[in-house]
Amino acid sequence: MSIALLLLALAAAPEDDALEAVAKVHGEAGPWAVAGWRMAKFAQRELGERLEVKHESPRAVQLSCIADGAQAATGASVGKLSLTWVESTETRTTFTNPKGKSITLVPAAAFIKRFKDAPREKARENGRAVLGLKDEEIFARAP
Repeated sequence: MSIALLLLALAAAPEDDALEAVAKVHGEAGPWAVAGWRMAKFAQRELGERLEVKHESPRAVQLSCIADGAQAATGASVGKLSLTWVESTETRTTFTNPKGKSITLVPAAAFIKRFKDAPREKARENGRAVLGLKDEEIFARAP
C-alpha cells in the first residue's frame, strides 16, 4: 500500500468508527441516528463525558432514531437508567451531567427538511453526509 493510500485510510478512520458505533446500537448509521450522535458529542464537549439523556419525540421512526445515536455516543442506556425516551409532540434531547448542568438540543429546520423520509437504501450515505455537516446544520439549542 502506498503512503498516500495509507494516509487516506487513516484519515477516514474516525468517520468510519463513528458510523460503526451508531450502526452497532441502531442497526444502521442513518442520518437521524447520526444526528443523535453529533448532538451527544456536542453535549459531551459542553458538559463532560458522563451524561444522562432524555429524548422526547413523537412515536415515529426517524425522530426516535436520535435517541439511539445519543446512546451510541454516550453509552447511556435504558437498562442503566441513564437514557429515557418520552412520547411528546416536540422533538428535543436533553443531556445532563452528574452536577445537574444540562443542555437541550432540537433538530434544525434545515436538517428536518433535508432528511425527512430519506430512503432507507441511502441510510449510510446520508449518515456519512451528516458527519460532514456543521453543528448548526444539524441541531440548535432549545429556546
